[in-house]
Amino acid sequence: MTILDKIVAYKKKEVSKVKSEVSVQKLVASPNFKRTPISLKKSLLEIGSTGIIAEFKRQSPSKGVINDKADIIEVTNGYLDANVAAQSILTDTHFFGGTMVDVMKARSVNEVKPILRKDFIVDGFQIVEAKAIGADVVLLIAAYLTKDELKKYGQLATDLGMDVLYEIHTQEELDKIDAHDKIIGINNRNLKTFEVDLEHSIELASKIPDNCIKVSESGISDPKIIMGLKQHGFQGFLIGENFMKTEHPGEACKAFVGQM
Repeated sequence: MTILDKIVAYKKKEVSKVKSEVSVQKLVASPNFKRTPISLKKSLLEIGSTGIIAEFKRQSPSKGVINDKADIIEVTNGYLDANVAAQSILTDTHFFGGTMVDVMKARSVNEVKPILRKDFIVDGFQIVEAKAIGADVVLLIAAYLTKDELKKYGQLATDLGMDVLYEIHTQEELDKIDAHDKIIGINNRNLKTFEVDLEHSIELASKIPDNCIKVSESGISDPKIIMGLKQHGFQGFLIGENFMKTEHPGEACKAFVGQM
C-alpha cells in the first residue's frame, strides 16, 4: 500500500463515523453556510495578484513534524499581511495534524481571501462540511477519485457556490477531468512516492487547455521558480512547507513575496 492508499482507506472510515454522528441538516444550519464563498478564480486572476496560495500545515507523512508551535490566527494574519491570493489549510488530523477548527479560526480573522479546505475528499458530505466551517474552495485529487466521482463532487461544490481545485500528477489523471474552464493544480510531488519533480509538471502543464487556471503545488522554495513557472502559464502557486518550517510563517511569506 502506498501512503496515499493508507490515507484514503483511513479517511473513508473516519468520514463514515462522522456521518453517523453529524447530520447534513446540522451542517446546513451553521452560520457559515449562509455566507457567499469568495472566488479563488477571481483572486488568482486579479491584476497584481501574487498568485500565492499560502498553506498552514503542521506535519506530513513524508516530512514528519514541520511546525507544531504555529498559531493559526497569527499565521493567517501574517499571510494576509503578505497579500497572498488565498490560504490553504490542512484539515486532516491523523496524517497532517490539522483540524476543521483551524479553518473556523482562520475564517474569523480572514474575511477577504478565499480559504481552501485541503483534505482527502472521499464523500460529498465533506464538501457540505467544508462550506459549513467557512471554506470557499475544496480540493479534489484525481489520483484516487474516479471520473464519475470527480464530476459529481465538482458539481456539488459548484452548486454550493464553491470553487474546486482539481489536483493531478499525470496525463491519465488529467484525462479523468472535463478540463474546460477549471482550476487545475499540478502536484509537483508524486503522492505515491512523495518525490518532487518540477520538470514533469511543466511538461504536463502544456496539455491543460488555455481556458483553465493552472496552479503549481509543492516544492516551490524560491521566488525565481515562480518566475519560471509563470512563463509556462501558471497563475497560482501553492506553498506551505517553505513558510511553515520557519518560526514565523507569515513573515517568511512576506519576505518571499517581497522578492518576487
